This record gives sequence, structure tokens and C-alpha cells, in this order.
Amino acid sequence: MTAATRRSFSIQQAQSIVKDLHQPNPWIYWTDFLTSVLLGHALFQVTLFAPKWLQTESGLLFWSIRTMLFVVTGLFFLRATIFTHEMVHFRKGTFSGFRIAWNMLCGIPFLIPSFTYYPHIDHHRRKSYGTDEDGEYLELSHNSRWAIVGYLSLSLIIPPIAFFRFAVLSPLGWFFPGIHAWSFKHLSTMVMDPMYVRPLGNVAFARTRFIQELACAAFCWGFILKGPLLMGLVVDPLWIQAYLMGVFVIFLNSVRTLGAHRWTSEGEELSFEEQLLDSLNYPHRPWFTELWGPVGTRYHALHHLFPTLPYHNLGIAHRRLMDHLPPDSLYRETVRISLLSELRELWKRAAMYERNVATEKPEESRRAA
Repeated sequence: MTAATRRSFSIQQAQSIVKDLHQPNPWIYWTDFLTSVLLGHALFQVTLFAPKWLQTESGLLFWSIRTMLFVVTGLFFLRATIFTHEMVHFRKGTFSGFRIAWNMLCGIPFLIPSFTYYPHIDHHRRKSYGTDEDGEYLELSHNSRWAIVGYLSLSLIIPPIAFFRFAVLSPLGWFFPGIHAWSFKHLSTMVMDPMYVRPLGNVAFARTRFIQELACAAFCWGFILKGPLLMGLVVDPLWIQAYLMGVFVIFLNSVRTLGAHRWTSEGEELSFEEQLLDSLNYPHRPWFTELWGPVGTRYHALHHLFPTLPYHNLGIAHRRLMDHLPPDSLYRETVRISLLSELRELWKRAAMYERNVATEKPEESRRAA
């Protein structure tokens, strides 16, 4: 443990500073989400039908405009999907209408129904954070740089895997319990670790999960049959654009996630102070950071400090804490200026790990691995 982590952090003092900011404002949630997701869907259609409406598929100007529309659409979709991060922290029994609307407009068509994010809570439990029980953590600072590349590369295969999971495995699982159990444990959670095994769920949300899976399966089969049946197409352009959009949004979120932590855990249980220092905030240049870190995710360290603090109050809470906490508070060490600079630091730590392993004796290298 470093000298920094030996310093104590008063959670009571921090709580007293932000105690009046824990009430979520439904109007902000509804307005932000509906604006983001509806504009995203509208721009997706504009991008899809641009060749038909403009009667061209060539030219630098055409592809520049279409690429710009594609990127803006992806940013709106990223913002809309991130609301699942808020929903998992809502108090049970609240925001029921919002949950239904999010699943209908976002969770189902993007094949990320809300039940796939329930294990996120393990990422906030002190005893499971950074351990094998935390599917949202990889020991990237103590691994090869190829682990970072591999994690980002998953964005290329996640869309077809998710499609296969709901189009094929879900219906089969209703008749074959073994398939259902396997797909639930291995292909039913939004996590970083592809080797994560989700514990079998209890019956409390079995009905909700079945309804969401049924809706996803129906959506998938409608997606499959739309082109051939309605348009007589062998390859529907919608399929290509949907895949590319899925890859783009997942890649953006993966890059954002790489900057959310320092990834210094080696699989052991961390203290509260160590977990705080392993998480990061990006309060500067909100006009830009809000694009890649929407809905409060750019304040990730603050979110770990107070998981139920609504996203629209995180900026206020951060400024208060910076104004009122002691000058040597650990919280100040979570602040970073740039996502790109932090990604470079992560790359350097992984490179240093590789060099250290290469210079160790074979026996020591095996122990380190």
C-alpha cells in the first residue's frame, strides 16, 4: 500500500457536503433520454436512406455528410444506452415507466435489455471490486498491451454474438434448460471480462427476464425477415448499417471504460481508499468530455463514492467537494485532464509490465502471470 492510500478519507465529511443532491429529477431523465434516443433513431434512418433521397452513392461531399450523420447518431445512441447505468442504481420500485420506455426504445432494439446489466452492482461492492467476481474489471495495468487491444477488438464480434444469443439461443433455451442455463451464465451480462460467469439468477426477476428475452427474440427475427420478405433483398442495407453502428457505439464505450479506472488491482480485495484512487474523474472541458463520457460517466470516481447520486448532480457535487475537502484529500488525486493522456499512461503501465516479465527468471515470470 502506498503512502497515499495510507491516508484516510472521511466518507462522512464528503457525504455531508453533497447530502442534498441525492434526489433524482424525473423531468431531466425523461427529457434527456427521449431527446437522445429519438434523435438517434431519426438520424439513423436519415443516414440509411440518404443514397435513395439524394439519388447518389458517390462523391466526397456525399460520404462526408453521411459519415458525419453516422458519428452524430452513434453519440446520441451511446448517450441513450448509458442510462442503463443509472437505472441499475434507482431505488427499487421507482422509475418503473422510465425502465419500460428505456427497454422498448433502447434495450430491446440494441439487444441490451436491462436484465443484462444487473450484475453491475458487484462492481460497487468493496469485497468484489477488481476480483474475479467483478465482471467489469480487467487487470490491464498488470497484463500485456495485447490485453488492451483484445478488449477493444471485442467490439467487432459482440453485435453478432448478441444477435445469435437472442435470435437462436433464447428460443432454444425455452425448450432445453441446459442451453438456457449456459447462455444465462456466459452470454447474458454486459461486462468487460469475456470469461466472466454470471451466477444463476433467482426466480425474483425470471418473469421480467423472460419478457425481455422474448421481445429481443421477436425483434431479431423481424430484423432477419424484413429485407427478404418486405423488400426482396438478399442483403438488406439495414443489416450492414446496424452492425457498423453497433461496433461504433461499443468501441466508443470501450474507450470510455478504459479511462474510467487505472486498472491497478491484481485480483485481490482492495481497501476503500485504494478503490477510490483506482477510479478517475474528468471534470474539465465538459463540451467535449460529455460526448465520450455521457450521463455522468466522466465522473466515475465520484460515482463510485456515491453510486446513487443522480447523474445531473454529479458536476455540482464534484465542484462542492473540490471546494470544501481538505487540500490533501485523496479525492483530488482522482482528477484527470484528458482521456487520451490517461490512455497513454495505461499503455505505458502495460508496457512496463511486459518489460518486467521479460527480465524476470522463468519461475518468477510464471508466478507473476
